[in-house]
Amino acid sequence: MDFSNVKTAVLFRVGALLVTIFSLAFLIASNGYIVTELILIILLGLQVISLIKYVQRGNEDILEFLESIENDDITHRYKTDFDNPELNRLNAALNNVLNNLHEARKEKEADYQYLKNIVQHIGIGLITFDKKGKIQIINTAAKKLLKVSQLENISDLKTLNENLVDIIIRLRTGGRDLIRMEIGGDIVQLAIYAIELTLRGKMYKLISVQNIQNELEEKEMEAWQNLVRVLTHEIMNSVTPISSLANTVEDELKRQLSNDQEINAISNEDIEDLHLAVQTIKKRSQGLIRFVQDFRNLTHIPKPKIAEIGVKALLVEMLMLLKKEIESNGVKASINVDPPSMTINADKELIEQVLINLIKNATQAFDEQTNKLVEVKAYFDEKSRPIISVKDNGNGIDDEALQKIFIPFFTTKKSGSGIGLSLSRQIMRQHQGMLGVKSKVDEGTEFFLRF
Repeated sequence: MDFSNVKTAVLFRVGALLVTIFSLAFLIASNGYIVTELILIILLGLQVISLIKYVQRGNEDILEFLESIENDDITHRYKTDFDNPELNRLNAALNNVLNNLHEARKEKEADYQYLKNIVQHIGIGLITFDKKGKIQIINTAAKKLLKVSQLENISDLKTLNENLVDIIIRLRTGGRDLIRMEIGGDIVQLAIYAIELTLRGKMYKLISVQNIQNELEEKEMEAWQNLVRVLTHEIMNSVTPISSLANTVEDELKRQLSNDQEINAISNEDIEDLHLAVQTIKKRSQGLIRFVQDFRNLTHIPKPKIAEIGVKALLVEMLMLLKKEIESNGVKASINVDPPSMTINADKELIEQVLINLIKNATQAFDEQTNKLVEVKAYFDEKSRPIISVKDNGNGIDDEALQKIFIPFFTTKKSGSGIGLSLSRQIMRQHQGMLGVKSKVDEGTEFFLRF
């Protein structure tokens, strides 16, 4: 009989077992020989053991397979040269699964090494750590930047700078901060950005660290160059006529004194010229003084006193304050606050100063058009941050001027100091917010305060 089929083999063993049981029962019932009964009992026990082992043979292979997976051992292989084809098929299937797992592990390891090389060679410093501060990854850029060879816990950075550790721990997802510190005798300005991650149920934090000192120095130099250019222009505009008129007055006085007489006769026409020259000197001197005072205001912004402010009441108050100027320019102004109960945390006086400047600019952004509209609205953006917007449908600002409007003393208006927008942007930065602008020529301009 062919026992290669598992089902047939099991049925045969069960049949033999039943035959033995009936034979033993018959002998006991007929008072057969005790020796024969003992032989049948032993044979019965052997048949039961054989059947159990046969049935468990496949289960043991599967159990061993599962244990190898659990213990992460996928190098084991199962024999496929048994006389039982069914067992060989089972072992071949188990080997195939193990081979697939081995290939998947190789691909996973290759991907891991690829990403590891990227992380290690990227130019930005990266650090990851868990809730207890234990470091998982610190790349080469971070080690070079912080001048450390190894780092076990994020708290170890306290020997470098305690404020740095406080910032890293305090930051949440999307948070960023700047810190100026000394590392190895060098002054660096670090930009720190944080992301919180969850991996296999555990919380981790990814910190990127970048030294922006060189970029800041370049921007600072560019800002100083722009400032010096504007200062030079404004000062020369005042000083040149003052110097010219002073020379005119000096020459006239020398001419009057050249006749060696105690009393010099000066005609009314000469007196009028001298008076006009002195008046001009006075006006230009006063203009120069105002310019210096504006510059002083730009560099002395008080620290904000933060309090909760109702946005709708604030905007209504601003339009009421500027009502006369708005109406005199033929402008229709509107307010839209969504939701009406919206509040912000800010210094009311400083934010009022920003809004007054923006609304005034908006009312002056028109030529001779008839439909002059200014809309002041407040809303929450997609990240639930408060936004206050001042939008007009006026002339708009061309691209070249748009890049310069926040430079101190730059202005496109005939009258004005050119510090309003620069001052407003600094106020928003002190509120940890920003002042932005969008504009299209002949379509209008929108300034927005993001808190």
